[in-house]
Amino acid sequence: MSMSDPIADMLTRVRNGIIASFDSVDIPNSKMKISIAKILKSEGFIKNYKVIPDRRQGVLRIFLKFDEEGESVIGGLKRVSKPSCRIYTKSDTIPQVRNGYGISIISTSKGLLTDRQARKLGVGGEILCSVW
Repeated sequence: MSMSDPIADMLTRVRNGIIASFDSVDIPNSKMKISIAKILKSEGFIKNYKVIPDRRQGVLRIFLKFDEEGESVIGGLKRVSKPSCRIYTKSDTIPQVRNGYGISIISTSKGLLTDRQARKLGVGGEILCSVW
């Protein structure tokens, strides 16, 4: 059976891994998920990620990041644009997440970008998710 929203599945697996205090979570691999993991790593929300090849599509292993008290660096993940209701924005109306403390990941014509990068480049697109 095919999955209707693989990005929401990725975010849910990360959210569940944080709640269970796992060191890492395994997610079915795709180019979009690798791009999201790359952004999360560059913004400091996760330690690292690794692609593990297998007989099918491969596995994306995300290593979660916790602070000294054992609290997750990721306070929350929210899927904004869904398959049933797509949310698009122009470059001048990109919303801030938690007054700039979080990020939005936006699918643009220049690839996946954070909200700050999209504003700087002057491109809009589909708001995939918010992370804070």
